[in-house]
Amino acid sequence: MRGKFITVEGTDGAGKSTQMDMLIKYLEEKGIEVVVTREPGGTKISEKLREIILDAENKEMTDTTEAMLYAASRAQHVEEKIIPALNEGKFVICDRFVDSSVVYQGYARGLDMEMIESINKYAVCGLVPDITLFFDITPEAGIARKKNMHQLDRIEQEKMDFHYKVYNGYKALCEKYPERIKRINAENDIETVHKDVLAAVEEILK
Repeated sequence: MRGKFITVEGTDGAGKSTQMDMLIKYLEEKGIEVVVTREPGGTKISEKLREIILDAENKEMTDTTEAMLYAASRAQHVEEKIIPALNEGKFVICDRFVDSSVVYQGYARGLDMEMIESINKYAVCGLVPDITLFFDITPEAGIARKKNMHQLDRIEQEKMDFHYKVYNGYKALCEKYPERIKRINAENDIETVHKDVLAAVEEILK
């Protein structure tokens, strides 16, 4: 039996990592084998591309180059890691996926949306998440959390206007794909957010 593919999305600082850890524990207690991964990254080659993409010194990187690098990293990730795990019946939880490229490079960078969707459709071999959890938090609150945690990377250093375009892009995707994308209010306390996550995920466990 094919496994389930869960993706986690949200603006920077939405608290995705904490909630992913709690979800993983919940699923494993049910006897479900879970593979946890991230984008960009997840494989040896994809992680090297991640370093290039997020390096704060690469400020001269063009928007098109950025989009192509994300897609290249994703292509390796999907073929090498995600699809094999799903075929083995495992649950795959991925921190970011195609939706991130649509909102960051499409809505925020202003690149042609058809181009973004086209290169990523090719990169993922038609793979679509069974469910996507969107952790909804205002850009100001998210970036404030990030600043308290570590030095900001190249994407996190963008101006607030950029982060609002990302945020609005996510909200547009929620309206476009209501069956797949489940909005989680990430400004609630950790336990409340966790309960909302479980309520959403239970739909694919039935």
